[in-house]
Amino acid sequence: MIEKETVLTIINNRKKPASFKELTELLEVKKNDETQLKKMLRKMCKEGVIVRNKKFQYSPASEVNLVTGYFEAHKNGFGFVITAKPGERDIFIPQRKTMTAMNNDRVMARIERESTRDGSIVKILERANTFLVGTLEDSGAAFFLKPNNKMISIEVYIPKKDSKKAHHGDTVTVQITEFPESGRPPKGKVLKILKTPTEPNDEINYIIEEFNLPKRFPSRVINQAKTIDDKITPEKLENRKDCRNINTVTIDGEQARDFDDAVSIERIKQGYKLYVHIADVGYYVPMDCDIDLEARERGTSVYLPDRVIPMLPKQLSEDICSLKPKVDRLTFTVEMDFDLDGKDLGVSFYPSIINSNERMTYTDVFGILSEGKPKLLKKYAALIPDLELMGELCKILSKKRSKRGSLDFDLPEPEVLLNLQGNPENIIIAERNFAHTLIEEFMIAANEAVAEWLSSMDIPILYRIHEKPNKDKLENIAKILKCITDIKIKKLTPSGIAGVISKLSQNPLRDVIIYIILRSMKQAQYSPYNVGHFGLASEYYCHFTSPIRRYPDLVVHRILRDALNDGGINEKGKRELTKTLPLIAFNSSKMERMAERAEREAIAALRAWFMLDKVGEEFSGTIIGINANGIRIRLNDFYIEGFLHVSDMTDDFYIFHEECLTLTGRNKRRKFSVGGAITVRVDRVDTVGREIIFGIV
Repeated sequence: MIEKETVLTIINNRKKPASFKELTELLEVKKNDETQLKKMLRKMCKEGVIVRNKKFQYSPASEVNLVTGYFEAHKNGFGFVITAKPGERDIFIPQRKTMTAMNNDRVMARIERESTRDGSIVKILERANTFLVGTLEDSGAAFFLKPNNKMISIEVYIPKKDSKKAHHGDTVTVQITEFPESGRPPKGKVLKILKTPTEPNDEINYIIEEFNLPKRFPSRVINQAKTIDDKITPEKLENRKDCRNINTVTIDGEQARDFDDAVSIERIKQGYKLYVHIADVGYYVPMDCDIDLEARERGTSVYLPDRVIPMLPKQLSEDICSLKPKVDRLTFTVEMDFDLDGKDLGVSFYPSIINSNERMTYTDVFGILSEGKPKLLKKYAALIPDLELMGELCKILSKKRSKRGSLDFDLPEPEVLLNLQGNPENIIIAERNFAHTLIEEFMIAANEAVAEWLSSMDIPILYRIHEKPNKDKLENIAKILKCITDIKIKKLTPSGIAGVISKLSQNPLRDVIIYIILRSMKQAQYSPYNVGHFGLASEYYCHFTSPIRRYPDLVVHRILRDALNDGGINEKGKRELTKTLPLIAFNSSKMERMAERAEREAIAALRAWFMLDKVGEEFSGTIIGINANGIRIRLNDFYIEGFLHVSDMTDDFYIFHEECLTLTGRNKRRKFSVGGAITVRVDRVDTVGREIIFGIV
């Protein structure tokens, strides 16, 4: 049996590329095993681990300045290759060097200039966009599809015979049958003609098509879910700690349907004993079963304003694995002891069974702990001491985390209020209160405990990492902050960000400034390599607490279970994890970003529909962004953003100053700055582009 690691080690240790014959000799491969080696080398080339040159010799990708990652395209044609390896800066790819790569494609790129991280794509390893949604344009001899997705700038050629009788201007779903190559555009065929949206629900359906989100589970997955036995038998309780005698609650939003975490607390002599119980999804979903493979491909649940596209079938996500009140549920518990200063006194992990006393909401818990509402105090009288103890511990942990440099961004999020017909009747700032903080603190503590323990055991896991921001970007932010605030900053450093944010608590520009800081930072991602979590100031961090809706959490659950079993995870098991985790991390990070984009597009679409009947009306707002093209404004009456194009600012010629993010009139010297107040008129609502266009008053 030829081991991939052995082949890779030999190729890595050579001082020059290796031919196939040299590899067979070094590996002592028998004649009848040569086919297996050829297949393995092809697979390794496809994965981007090694490369084959024109002389059919193999080298490590890193030795020839090649890196693998996924291509994040820009609407203007250029893009960036996002690498999976922590510490590596993204690679800028000019439009002429994209090699026809499309958004989210997995690619191999060559770094051509290390100082600026400019490069070119040399190979497309895996195509991400098999289906596209867009508008048909008739060129006479054929059709061309203009994709709705702004990040895909390549038009798709569609022969008339493959148009399915669609007409110019129709919105359609197209399957790509031939991907672009050597200057030739991609070729496709129309699969479905989409009706013109007449209501917001149609728009959400468009987004599901546009992002190729799954509409239903395959029958094999549904059938497998139906066979799962949900009865709690004595056999299922073997080697499982019984926590049913401990007061336990779930705390979630009013609309939540899947409850994957519950909490309990006890007063101990030294301080507090906190239990975080997480749905034991891994018990019901073994590795590589049909449900697991589907969940791995989806990566995450997608939360749209009017529906959820779950990672797991409803039989699991909303029933068997959901920690409903008053019923027994199998869980995995993280038991943590803290002293009165929040210092960790010890932790243990074990499979468990719970019976949640109550399904509580953030609103109710806030009403009890912060508002003391008599009706709620009476209704939950038996749980009040526990909730008060939780509130106590939350404040201690929050203060401790803040002290170590954790960043408290806490930006407002939009919430779309839908009427019974599914139409948006208001768009507001989603409520956030102390109860949200309480659950977040407890989940962070559990995630850190799991990551630190597994790391101490030298067991490979999926970390949730967040790298430090680039110094150059921070220096630019410091210049902008100097222009728009009175906070004195000579040079902004990663360690100084927390101090800046803490000084903004009473600043009216807080949200705008935090948004600017956030844009300078790298996105968090999943990785088998630990570099810590900068935003949380955490040395060890993973996702463990939401296995119903995030695949990495399910992976970590399985690893923890195996590590706790007699004998733990042996060296062979560790090698297997080392092989599989990078691909899972890559796909999970990619699917998470896609889900976030789909969720943002859904909000943008409903914002546009909500503003359709307000064209011509005037609103006051706040400037939240400025570039050379114009001004982005957030309205004060509704949590809605729109754009004021500089070409529509006809009272003067405006000059953009990048360093301070301002637009200044050349003649009248009228100045627009980030954070400034402005009155605008709704001139146009583009439901296709999901944009609200303002005019200046």
